[in-house]
Amino acid sequence: MINTDKKIIECVSNFSDGRNADVIYKIASSVQSTKNVKLLNVEPDKDYNRTVITFAGDPLCVKEAAFKAIAAAAELIDMSRQRGEHPRIGATDVCPIIPVANVTKDECVKLSNELGKDVGEKLGIPVYLYEDSARSAERKNLENIRKGEYEGLEQKLKDWIPDYGPTKYTDKVRRSGATVIGSRFFLIAYNVNLNTREVNVANEIAKKVRESGSMIIDKAGKKKRVPGILKYVKAIGVELNEYNITQVSLNLTNYKETSMHEVFESIKAQAKAHGIEATGSEIIGLVPKEALLEAGAFYTGNNVKNNLIEVAIEHLGLSQLNKFKPEKKIIENLL
Repeated sequence: MINTDKKIIECVSNFSDGRNADVIYKIASSVQSTKNVKLLNVEPDKDYNRTVITFAGDPLCVKEAAFKAIAAAAELIDMSRQRGEHPRIGATDVCPIIPVANVTKDECVKLSNELGKDVGEKLGIPVYLYEDSARSAERKNLENIRKGEYEGLEQKLKDWIPDYGPTKYTDKVRRSGATVIGSRFFLIAYNVNLNTREVNVANEIAKKVRESGSMIIDKAGKKKRVPGILKYVKAIGVELNEYNITQVSLNLTNYKETSMHEVFESIKAQAKAHGIEATGSEIIGLVPKEALLEAGAFYTGNNVKNNLIEVAIEHLGLSQLNKFKPEKKIIENLL
C-alpha cells in the first residue's frame, strides 16, 4: 500500500497499441519495476488500438516510471504502421501528471517540464506541453495539439515548434511520433454506448453535448461555432466493431462541475431524439469514488443509502460491455 501521508501523484499514460499483448506487457513492466510506484490499472482496447496504463506514487519515482514507459513505447511501437479508432499523435500519445495527495499543481507543472525535457533530449521525441503546463492558450487543449494526428505531424513540426525535443521530421520521429505531457486535474475517460452502428449519429450526439460544440454556416454564409450543452466535456463518436455498436467517447475534465450522470442523461436524451438508445457506459482507467457516489445519490434521490456505488453501476450501465469491479476501478480502493 502507498502511504497517503506522503506526496502522491498519478500518471495516466495512453499508448498507441491495444492489440499486441507482448508490447503492452513490456510497457507495463517498465512501470512496475520502478520503486515507490504502484501499477494501478492496465486497460487495452482493440478497436481503439490504445492502452491506458495508470500508476501512482512518489513524484520523482512516477516521473522515472513515465520516462521508462515512454522509452519502451518508442522502441516497441512503429507509428508509421499503427491504425486505430482513437485520435493519436505518437506511440505515447499523452502522459498527464495529476496531483493526488499533498502535491500542488505547480509542483506537477514543474515535474511535467522535467519529464518533457528528458523525453525530448534523451529519447529524441518531440514533446508538446498541455493543460496547466501549456505555455500558450492554443496549446492548453489536447485536441488542438493532436489536430491532424500522427499523419499530420510532419507539417505540425513546421507550424508548431515543440516545447522540447527535435523540430525536424527524422526517421526516428516518423517511428515514435510526438508525445503530449502536462499537469491536469483528474480526468474521467468515459464512453457511452449507443445501440447503432451509424458513427455519424454518434458524432452528431458528441457535437451536441461537448463544450466546443460544432461549426455551422449561418444565413450570411459565414462559419459560426455553436457551443455544446455541457461544460468540461470533450467528445467524439467512434465505432466499436467488437460489439457492433458505436460510442460517444468522452473526456470529463472536471467531474465536480459536470458529473458522469449528467453526461449520461444528456446523451440518453440526445439518443432518443435520433430514435436510438444509450444502453450503458464504461469507464476507461480509474474513477474517483466521489463521482460514483454522486451518481448513486442522483439515482436514489438521496445520499444516505449504503449501496450508492451499486446503484451508480446499475443506472449508468457500467457492466454492459465488461463487468465493472469497484475494487479494481475506483482509485481510492487501490491506493
